[in-house]
Amino acid sequence: MNDTPILEAHGVQKKFDTSLILRGVDISLKEGEVLAIMGPSGSGKSTLLHCLAGIIDSTSGSIVYNGRDLTTLNQTDRTKLRRTDFGFIFQFGELVPELPILDNVALPLLLRGVKKKEAYSTSKEWLDKIDISSISKALPHTLSGGETQRAAIARAMANNPKVIFADEPTGSLDSINATKVMRLFVELADQYKKSIIFVTHSTEMAKYAKRIVMLQDGLIVNDNMPSQT
Repeated sequence: MNDTPILEAHGVQKKFDTSLILRGVDISLKEGEVLAIMGPSGSGKSTLLHCLAGIIDSTSGSIVYNGRDLTTLNQTDRTKLRRTDFGFIFQFGELVPELPILDNVALPLLLRGVKKKEAYSTSKEWLDKIDISSISKALPHTLSGGETQRAAIARAMANNPKVIFADEPTGSLDSINATKVMRLFVELADQYKKSIIFVTHSTEMAKYAKRIVMLQDGLIVNDNMPSQT
């Protein structure tokens, strides 16, 4: 693992109306690192993740990815960066309900400008790797929770991101499927040398991280908690 941070934030604050959700967060993610963000409900975990990914604007502070400060980029440049370098996995998969799974996986590639033949070929490869090629023609509402998250992982990995952000990726799953999905998620990221930052409320899921950060009331109160792995 490279010790140089691929993503780092300094003094990040986020205010919604009059509420200060993040109160000056400093955090970094190294290349190839798996980092978990934990904390009680309302501590700002998801808000921090979305700021780091450039999905929402921070109110102040800097967020630097590979030497580029996301807070200084316009919306077009940030959208382009998210399509080329970042992957996303959310609690409920966030698949497009009208599209079959194969099309869902191919969609980010097509939006990035990849030719249709290549986009679908790559998507099929990832469905095979994750062992869900049998559901490639299925619509999202017909899938189990575990299948939905596997499809979301395939979609994130197919785009060959450098950093994967996951917001409660196993929060909607039972413990057996949560463990299976988390193992797959981390094994794939390790195999393909991705950096991962994920939010979880589960100490069991956090054990898959190499480093755990505890957030409370919008501030980091513990960095590098032991993951007990």
